Amino acid sequence: MLKSLYSGVTGMKNIQTKMDVISNNIANVNTTSFKTGRVRFEDMISQTNARAQTGTNAQQVGLGVQVGAIDTVMSGGSLQSTGRPLDFAIENGDNSFFTVNDGKETFYTRDGGFYQDNTGNLVTSSGLNIMGYVAGTPVANVGEITMDKFGATPSAIVIKQTLPIDGKNISLQDYTIDKDGYIVGTYSNEKSYVLGRVALTSFSNPDGLEKQGANLYAESANSGAAALGNPSDPGYGSVRSGFLEMSNVDLANEFTDMIVTSRAYQANSRSITVSDTMLEELINLKR
Repeated sequence: MLKSLYSGVTGMKNIQTKMDVISNNIANVNTTSFKTGRVRFEDMISQTNARAQTGTNAQQVGLGVQVGAIDTVMSGGSLQSTGRPLDFAIENGDNSFFTVNDGKETFYTRDGGFYQDNTGNLVTSSGLNIMGYVAGTPVANVGEITMDKFGATPSAIVIKQTLPIDGKNISLQDYTIDKDGYIVGTYSNEKSYVLGRVALTSFSNPDGLEKQGANLYAESANSGAAALGNPSDPGYGSVRSGFLEMSNVDLANEFTDMIVTSRAYQANSRSITVSDTMLEELINLKR
C-alpha cells in the first residue's frame, strides 16, 4: 500500500521538474539563439516479488519515476533580418559557435548581437571580446588573403580606426563582415583592407555544453574539445551579417506538453489520494 503512495510522490516531484523546464522554454521564446530544453523520464528500480522461471515471468512492482536526462536541443533557430551590420547569425552550422572571452575564461555563444566599444574592440552586449584572427599587416584584396597573414592564435578582434599606410594615417569610413568571416574596412584613401577574420568553434557533442547564462555556454567533460575553425569551412557554417538567430522554442509543442504534464501531475496526486482512502478503509476495519 505504501509503495503506491511513494510512487505517486516521485511522479509529482519529477513532473514538477518537467514543468519547470517547459516554463523556462516559454519564458525564452523571444530570447536570441535560445536552445529549448527537454526532460526525459525513466523508471526507478523495481521490487521483485518472484523471479522468472521456465514458463513463468518475473513478478516485479515498480517504485516510481526519476528524471533520466534534461537535454538541450541544439537545432538551429530561424534567422531574423535586422538590417543592423553588427548583428550576425551562423547559417548551416548547428555545431558552431562564436568564441568570446572575458579576459580570463573562454565561452561560446550563438548570439551574434555584437557591438564596438570606444577602443574599436568587437564585443558582446555584456562586454566580452569576440575572438578571431587579426591581420598583422592589413591586405587590400580579399583574394590575396592566406592564413599566414593572420596570427596563429585567436585574439580579441579590433577594428582599427586608423591605419598607417605609406607614411600617412588613414581613417576608417565603414566596414563589413562577409559570409566567410572576413572583416573588411573602407578607409579615407578610398581603399578597402582586410583587417581580420571572425573565428568559429565547433564541438563533437554540442548538447554536452553547459549553459552559463547571458546566452553563453562553457565546455564540459562531455562536450568534446573545442575545435577552432573559420566560417564557410566544412562543418562550420557561414556568417550572415544583418541577421540574428531566433529561439528554437516551438510554442505549440510547449503548450501541448504543458497540458499533458498538468494532467500527469493531477493523475499522480489522485493515486496518492486513492491510496490514502484505501489506508483509511484498512484502519477502519477495527473500531
